[in-house]
Order: sequence, then structure tokens, then C-alpha cells
Amino acid sequence: MTANGREAGEDPYYTHAYRVAIDTGAVKLLDPGDASHTVTTSDSGHYLLDVASRVNTVPKSTVLDAAGAPIADLETTDLSAALEAGFKFPEPFKVKADDGVTDLYGVMYKPFDFDPAKKYPIIAFVYPGPQTESVTKTFSKSQNIALAQLGFVVIEVGNRGGNPNRSKWYHTYGYGNLRDYGLADKKAAIEQLARRHSFIDIDRVGIWGHSGGGFMTAAAMLVYPDFFKAGFSESGNHENNIYNNTWSEKHHGVREIDNADGTAKFEYDIEKNSELAKNLKGRLMLVTGDIDDNVHPANTYRLANALIKANKRFEFFLLPGLRHSYQPAQDYVFWLRADFFARTLLGQPADSVDMVELNREKEQSGDKKRRATSPQ
Repeated sequence: MTANGREAGEDPYYTHAYRVAIDTGAVKLLDPGDASHTVTTSDSGHYLLDVASRVNTVPKSTVLDAAGAPIADLETTDLSAALEAGFKFPEPFKVKADDGVTDLYGVMYKPFDFDPAKKYPIIAFVYPGPQTESVTKTFSKSQNIALAQLGFVVIEVGNRGGNPNRSKWYHTYGYGNLRDYGLADKKAAIEQLARRHSFIDIDRVGIWGHSGGGFMTAAAMLVYPDFFKAGFSESGNHENNIYNNTWSEKHHGVREIDNADGTAKFEYDIEKNSELAKNLKGRLMLVTGDIDDNVHPANTYRLANALIKANKRFEFFLLPGLRHSYQPAQDYVFWLRADFFARTLLGQPADSVDMVELNREKEQSGDKKRRATSPQ
């Protein structure tokens, strides 16, 4: 079996494999080590392949026997070329939630040429949950690594209500308050990091996310308009009365109300981002695919309409022919996002109509056919 949160002193999100005795219930850890472990069992059941990974070190693979004894070390990722080129590992951190008690776990990405004497804007990549938290735990490439290289400190951090693997209380914290429940924790985390690190500029705070993260991005800009200065909101479910019931009703809850005649009625309503449109002070970019079949584009259109009625300046980008995933145009959207934050938080607008970074990448690839046909 696999489980998490059992090993003292470790990030409670790290997973491990355990062996449980059916007769006594005794539990034995099979793959110790302060990392997240992915285990594959051989067909015979006699061996385990354990891949241990952490965001700030290279993954390692080990063959174990069924009792957890190591048999052979296999691959360890060779990162020497990347390190020689200047790659730096992200840094895990821990802060308190807005209640001052609950531990929140996060990851910080810095520019590879980081200078502790400088002041950097901070950008939070967010996803509120409550079915998961988008906080990287294992070694992986991330768009946030690339975004940091423009001169930002980029963070991912959890929030109460963000993951079912902590506890029932933690998971259901946002029940009945599905628009706002995670916002105070994101703000509190950034404030603590700014007090802890002099290189963070608390007056230049950005936020971005996709889907539920796009929803949270816009909500943060509207609930804390003096704190968050720039937000890049992708395909957000800004109006959950037109989103699907399998997510919003399940995690927000349906309220049963008794009528005077003895019958019952049921009410379900999540507060909408458009209701707060008049609060906008910072720079907000709304993005959506025009045929999104998960979060209908009307979520974004309705928020845009509310901002127009409130006489607010904002930016809007429609991705033709794209659904909820931006994968077919992911490089273009990355540079759209990077340019937005460079302009709004660094005061460095792009000076060319061409996305020269993408053109340069295609030239280096040597792929003439790709250069001729790429939609980028």
C-alpha cells in the first residue's frame, strides 16, 4: 500500500510504500528516505522498483526485495550539464496559514543569476483545490522555472482546503465558501516570505493560474485589490452557476432548506467573481480558449462584461480553436504570460511585434519543415 503523512519530520505530501500484516495490522515502511517515492511491483511480487524524487535533488531508482531490503541501485539522473550551464534547484519552504497555526508547504523558484542584494517581484502560481494542490513535490521541469528567469521570485504554496491527503478538516475547509476560502492563506504566505527574505518586494506581487487557478487569480485581484498588483487568469470558472455540478456542487455543498409546508428545497450558489468587478485596481489579463469544453468560455465572457460595466481597464486574449488545454499553443501562451508580468511588474514591455524567443528557438532546432509550418 502507499500512504503519506506518516513519517515524522518529512513533508506530509511525500508518498511511501508500506507493508501491512493482515493478522496483526503491523505496518512496515519499505522505502525510507526524505523524498516522494513511486513504487512499481514486479509481476512475481518478489521485487519493487522504487523511484525517489524531490523538487530540490535528482531522482534515484533502487530495486528492493518484497521486505524493502535494497538489492541494487539503478539510475540516478545526470544533471551535470544543466548545473554547469547554471541551473539551480527550486527551494522548498514552510509557512503558516492565515490562522497562524496550520503548516503550509511550498516551493520557491529563483532566477539562476539570483542576487540577494536585489529586490524581486514575487509571483504566486495558484490552484485552490480542493481535490488537489498544484505544488511541485518531485523533480520536474516547470514553466515557473522559466518564468523566474525574467527576474521574478515565483512560488507555489498550498492553502487550507487544498488537498484531501492532509485531513478531513483540511480538505473540507472551503466547504460553503468556494470562491474565497484559499485567498487569505496565499496572501499570508507571501507576507511571511517577504518578512523572511529581504529580496522579495512586497509592493510588486503577481498571481497566475489555470482553470481553478484562473478563478482564484481573478478572485485574489478583486478581494485583495491593494495587495495583488497583476494577475494572469487562464480559463477560470469565474461563475460556477454555469460550471459543472460534479466539481462545484460536490466541493461547495448544496444547502437543504425546510419549507413551512413540510417540504424541502435545495439551494446551491457560489459567489461569483463578476460580483466584485468594481474592486479591480491592478492589471488583469483574462485568457480563454474559444471552444473550451471543460470551463465554458462564458465564464470569462461574463467577468469581462462585468468589468466593462464597471468601467475597468483590463486585457483579454482569446485563443482560437483551443479547448481547456493550451498545449497546442503552450509556448505562445508562456511568452504572453511572461510579457504581461515583465510589463506590469518590471516595467519592461516587449519591444518587438515578433516573439523573438520563439523564432530563435525554431532556428536553433534546425528543423526546416517545422520552421515553415509551425503555427507559432
